[in-house]
Amino acid sequence: MRMSPKPVQTFRDDFSYSNSPGAIARFPFPFPDDEYRYSVNIEPHTTPGPEGSVYEFLLDIDEHYLSEMAERDIVLKENPQRCLAMPHMDLACWDMIERCMQSLAADYPQHFSLSTEGDQWTWENRLLNIKDSFTFGDSSTLPLPPMEYMGRQLQGDFALLDQRDGDLFLDAGIVTCPADWSLAFDAGMSFSEWHGPVPLAHEMGVFERALKYLTAIPVGRPVRRLNWTLTVNARMDTSPETYPNWGTDRASLTADNVGEKVHLRVELQVLDRMPRSNALMFSIRTFLISFDDLVTNPDWARRMHRVLKTLPPELVEYKGLGRYHDLAVEWLSQYDPAN
Repeated sequence: MRMSPKPVQTFRDDFSYSNSPGAIARFPFPFPDDEYRYSVNIEPHTTPGPEGSVYEFLLDIDEHYLSEMAERDIVLKENPQRCLAMPHMDLACWDMIERCMQSLAADYPQHFSLSTEGDQWTWENRLLNIKDSFTFGDSSTLPLPPMEYMGRQLQGDFALLDQRDGDLFLDAGIVTCPADWSLAFDAGMSFSEWHGPVPLAHEMGVFERALKYLTAIPVGRPVRRLNWTLTVNARMDTSPETYPNWGTDRASLTADNVGEKVHLRVELQVLDRMPRSNALMFSIRTFLISFDDLVTNPDWARRMHRVLKTLPPELVEYKGLGRYHDLAVEWLSQYDPAN
């Protein structure tokens, strides 16, 4: 089912965010098995994918578009450093503009359009009432720096990874809805450095294999993977910078409100090679679903219980579930006939 954006809902304070039945049906449930172990789990992001699915197009636009753009504006006003681009990434930022504008205009012509005549471009985003003409490659002709201009019109976080010396470096990005990591802290780090905190994966050699694979991605052949965690409340911004705002959320859980407050948070991560700069565009599209909504699918409910019940202690700790892991497992057990 293709989704049309609905009026703005909030990811903070009153948490008015909710999923329609259509959004629940297309949610990217991340578990193919009853047990979860950390793995690379990368596959081709072939487009068009299944019609109406989150995999149909390179960039997914759904019913939460206006809500996420409003949340991004709030975060950037609070902390402009959530968007940055090192000077040598200027070409990569223009690569990103071209790739995203062309994809959105082709895949969602009812919402976006792009016309070009040489370096003179005109872009229209009817969802946000934006229409700008600019000279491609000339940042002075845009109302905002290239990364921020494009990033404010896309759902999910974006990073541009510079490839040099056989490694990838996080040298540009717009990150306003991270799962407990910080762009300001990770900026400039290599692939292995920003993945340093992940337990077990290093012993398994996961990141060495992943880096070898990612540095070989060619232009025109993007790949994807799913990542997941749990979060309390429908909160998009769980960055270290805002920990005082969300760190106490976990203490609010009881046996009576698990279904309402605990959310499965899934990231659809796509890596796409940029043609001019050779950078990798790394998109992190976040989807949230409450346990109350998740258990409307009996297969998901059973599997979610089994995954959490068998999750290794190291991953329970890494994903920040320690304070409510047992509570979540117990609540889900009512939906697992084998329990």
